[in-house]
Amino acid sequence: MTPSLLPDYPTRGPAQPGTVYLVGAGPGDPELLTVRALRIIAQADVLVYDHLVSQAILDLVNPAAERMYAGKQRGNHSVPQDDLNLLLVKLARENKRIVRLKGGDPYTFGRGGEEVETLKENGVPFEVVPGITAAAGVAAFAGIPLTHRNHAQACVFVTGHLKDGSMNLDWPGLARRRQTVIIYMGLNGLSYLCEQLVAHGLPADWPAAIVQQGTTANQRTVTGTLTTLPELAVNAGLKAPTLIIVGEVVKLKDKLTWFSETG
Repeated sequence: MTPSLLPDYPTRGPAQPGTVYLVGAGPGDPELLTVRALRIIAQADVLVYDHLVSQAILDLVNPAAERMYAGKQRGNHSVPQDDLNLLLVKLARENKRIVRLKGGDPYTFGRGGEEVETLKENGVPFEVVPGITAAAGVAAFAGIPLTHRNHAQACVFVTGHLKDGSMNLDWPGLARRRQTVIIYMGLNGLSYLCEQLVAHGLPADWPAAIVQQGTTANQRTVTGTLTTLPELAVNAGLKAPTLIIVGEVVKLKDKLTWFSETG
């Protein structure tokens, strides 16, 4: 018999009825789930999940749990965010153990803050279970360190589209050397992103990479420069979800690669 994980560790106890658990599912590989996340999803009465949650992780959820798909693809939300916030309140008031399962980390471009605001306003108990955000997991599997003493002393996470669908970012702040910029959900705006970074001061040959479905069997990484990456991504036929990495650390990929891409 396999021994229990951390048998002597004082946990926060089992999932409680009437409580909403915002759980980070990590970047895709089920082995990157936290121990707390694994325990909570195994106890769910209701699962509300996004499209970024991999099937391998869904297979670990309590098989008796009612499942509700919330979508959350760009331009295609099965449940509008405001309605979803109120749905979580309704389900909790039915005295069920609710798991809101999100790809990556709930508080990193996962709209977890918006959902928790609504829960708090309605007096619903909740717990946030952090997950490995895509930036950390995908970069590691792609062989690209987010920071490095010789290349980057800072790391900036941004989203490739805002609430109104635009990409109105702090371009001067992003177009700086000695830092790594990670762009979530930026595939559709990749050409514009690269153009703006060059226009605001980065060299045209500045290293950049884009990773599709990082940490999974379908991972594919394309590297180039701010000038070449958009065309390379099109030629490779990459599809969301992707993560874009901009910075000198991209040059380390060939040296530090360890994960075999077969997709």
